[in-house]
Amino acid sequence: MDKILEAVVMSSYPNNVKQGLVRRVIEAAKQPMDSEQCWSMLELSTKLYLTGDTKYKREIGKEVLEVYGHYHPEEFEEFFNVRFLLSLLQEGYGPLGKRSHYVLDYIQLGLQFVLESPSANSIFSLLRIEVLRKVCERPSPKQCAKISKLLTQHPQCIPTGKHQLLFCQQLIRCIGQFQCVSEGEEEIMEFLEQVNKVSGLLQRIWRTQTSAILPSLKELFTIISSTEEQEAPSNALASVVQFVPLELMDGVIRNLTNDDSITDVQMMMAIGRMIDWVSWPLGKNIDKWIIALLKGLAAVKKFSILIEVTLSKIEKVFSKLLYPIVREGALSVLQYMLLSFQHSHEAFHLLLPHIPRLVASLKKEDSNSATSSLEQLAELIHCMFFRFSGFPDLYEPVLEAVKALPIPNEDRIKHLLGQNAWTSQKNELACFYPRLASKSETGKIGLINLGNTCYMNSIIQSLFMASDFRHSVLNLTEGNSQPLMTKLQWLFAFLEHSQRPAISPESFFSASWPPWFTPGAQQDCSEYLKYLLDRLHEEEKTGKRIYQKLKESSLMSQAVEHHYLNKTLIEKMFGGKMMTKIRCLKCLNVSSREEAFTDLSLAFPPSDRNVRGSTSILPVEEIGPQFIEPPENAGQLTGSPWIRRKAPKASDHAAPPVSVETLRFQEPGEAANPVRGNDVGVDAAKDPLSTFGEQACAPKDSRSVPDLINYFLSPERLTAENKYHCEKCASLQDAEKVAELTEGPHYLILTLLRFSFDPRTMKRKKILDNVSIPVVLKLPILDGAVPGSGFMTVVYDLCSVVVHSGISSESGHYYCYSRECTDTLDFEIQWYLFNDTRVSFSSFESVSNVTSFFPKDTAYVLFYRQRPGRQSCLLHEALAEAGRLHGEPSLHKELMEAISKDNILFLQEQEKEARNRAAYISALPKSPLWWRDLDRDKDDDSSSGGCSPAAGGGGSGSFHGLVF
Repeated sequence: MDKILEAVVMSSYPNNVKQGLVRRVIEAAKQPMDSEQCWSMLELSTKLYLTGDTKYKREIGKEVLEVYGHYHPEEFEEFFNVRFLLSLLQEGYGPLGKRSHYVLDYIQLGLQFVLESPSANSIFSLLRIEVLRKVCERPSPKQCAKISKLLTQHPQCIPTGKHQLLFCQQLIRCIGQFQCVSEGEEEIMEFLEQVNKVSGLLQRIWRTQTSAILPSLKELFTIISSTEEQEAPSNALASVVQFVPLELMDGVIRNLTNDDSITDVQMMMAIGRMIDWVSWPLGKNIDKWIIALLKGLAAVKKFSILIEVTLSKIEKVFSKLLYPIVREGALSVLQYMLLSFQHSHEAFHLLLPHIPRLVASLKKEDSNSATSSLEQLAELIHCMFFRFSGFPDLYEPVLEAVKALPIPNEDRIKHLLGQNAWTSQKNELACFYPRLASKSETGKIGLINLGNTCYMNSIIQSLFMASDFRHSVLNLTEGNSQPLMTKLQWLFAFLEHSQRPAISPESFFSASWPPWFTPGAQQDCSEYLKYLLDRLHEEEKTGKRIYQKLKESSLMSQAVEHHYLNKTLIEKMFGGKMMTKIRCLKCLNVSSREEAFTDLSLAFPPSDRNVRGSTSILPVEEIGPQFIEPPENAGQLTGSPWIRRKAPKASDHAAPPVSVETLRFQEPGEAANPVRGNDVGVDAAKDPLSTFGEQACAPKDSRSVPDLINYFLSPERLTAENKYHCEKCASLQDAEKVAELTEGPHYLILTLLRFSFDPRTMKRKKILDNVSIPVVLKLPILDGAVPGSGFMTVVYDLCSVVVHSGISSESGHYYCYSRECTDTLDFEIQWYLFNDTRVSFSSFESVSNVTSFFPKDTAYVLFYRQRPGRQSCLLHEALAEAGRLHGEPSLHKELMEAISKDNILFLQEQEKEARNRAAYISALPKSPLWWRDLDRDKDDDSSSGGCSPAAGGGGSGSFHGLVF
């Protein structure tokens, strides 16, 4: 009968004809027959099943085997013996070089017919040994899946005892070498199914033998932490972790992170490879294990590992948000990585170029998954904006991309940041400030944030960019008996000449820190600036004179020398004078008091108060020797600039508000005097706004700096409970108070009083009104040189803007825009953005628009530099002469040596860090080119399928890129 069957199968008849003949043979096989005939048929069916070159032949072999196993069990058991199976497993079947791939399938098929036979236990014992040997030989994913299928169906064949533990470990080794060589979607799906069968077998073993779990995980960690592997272990290992019970997580992570035998390089290798598992599409709880290990490393303060791994992997994790099948897990990991990386903006800034494209892709997908992810991503982005404010130029495209998405409130943001921080002790991360390999391309140097010291950093950079002040400080001689000014000199010198990308201002901070400031807390930068200038001023007054070069100049007259040598450097650079006059409205007596100032604090007028006067902004196109025309009705001017401290009442009859250009105090009976320009003015026939454009023009409902100055210089009525005690009348009387600027400072500092105390909440609240800032400002200064000559106009150029980001003076962040203004009228002077360690190029457009894009980022302190004019000519000439005589400031020997030594030390540190970093980075697992995911999404809009970045798009290549 075997000859007949073989002849039929090998014939050229059509399959339907063969099928009828085969059916007859199979029916005949169900009848009793002798042992020899059964053996011949079993040999033939084995041959067909194992070496058949077509599926049809293998199916016939299978069918015949099943019939003989069922109807001739004794003969089948005799044929399916231990020796035969050992031969199949060790030597294979078929001609040499063409061994059958179906041996395991054949054994699984035959086992069902010998389960109750006397030889069953012998077969099980053999298979327990042979499957262990097989997995030690690292079979292919397909063969491994067949072993798993066999053992899942016949668990009696699973190795036991110590062999079982070894089997689990070797099976994990096999999974670690699985690779899918095909990029076809069908082949990939088949590969995933094979991996699932293998990991499913491990799950089955772990359920019955929980003692095998921890040794298995130890083997897994050994694989992923190895630094010796030529090829990275397969991401298929992710399928193993999903079956580890979550209740074991805390103990496993604790043991790993506290194991002293695991080096940092091994741990970094392991966590890096685990993070790559986010791209495995069938894993469950993978994100939980990754996050748990990251938290475990934070608990034992392995911050350097966390930093390196986050910076090297976060972009890849982000790119996986394109794929719905792995999006949930990838987003969880991304959220933790970003929210925990709070010591530096580096990780978040790596993602900035890719966020708009991803947001566009998710919007296009228009699925529940995409919508939910967009909302979570937007929340995450706003948390980062809050934590790392001060980068408006970088954030603007991202803000535009997410502007239509919900914005979390501040309490929610603080909760998320507080919940995920690596540590509550900020000083533990002080040494991990953003790593900058070299100076900014701007050539400027940043300042390290020492823990909420951005308020100081912004002020220091603004003072440093005030070039006249900087040069004066750098020209200080040794032994000047001014310790704080000397520390400032050293800080300026390092900012000027250091090779470091950022330096630490710790020494200066310790010396200049106001004693009432709370350590580590955010402070008011304006308060710090006032304290600093006052300290420097008082120090010089009580010490030696520090600026002897003006005195040495033979070009200066004795009067000029006396005038300037009686002033401190702070007075010369930032000091101005103001006359406060109070006029009794009964007797018209006027009392006057002149006082010095280093800054003007500008309050915001009430919302119902119109303070717009004539234009007080000078268009750059019209700089020239012009004059300011008098007002049309100068006789109506009854007062000088007044300060209104409270909202006006209906009964008040204060003088109408007028412009900073035309305000002056009019004595009783005195005719109004026109306002005179000095060397720079504006042609009243022209509208300067029309030529200056948006740079000078504020929105209709917004405030401008000239508005606030007009309000500051407007009259205040002293009445009711605020009446003035007139000495002449010897009683309380209604009065008017006015302030006049009598001497303009070289550097004008304006503080916008944005913070006010709210008695209802018992907190200082912030006024978030947008204030337009003119690049050129004109102030009316009383001309004291010629009595009765009225006011002259002094022109100032904007040189620095300190911005506060936040809604409270006790929180938020400070950064500043600055440029170096000189006597040369160059309106193309480069602007820079200083944000702690980061310095970048910027523009006046960014200064002007920052609050429009970021409503909590508002200008707070402004620095203006006075242009050369008649009032300031003496100081300008002295500074210019000093510059001609001495050129660039020459530092004294001790300071030059300190800078030189530090630059050498920095180079040595760079070399050492490069070596250490090379060792770290070489240990990190190599990732595929993650950005191809984003590029593919951008270019491939016509593909279709189930695993693509969009709602279903993405060809086979994109799926292969996802998984592998």
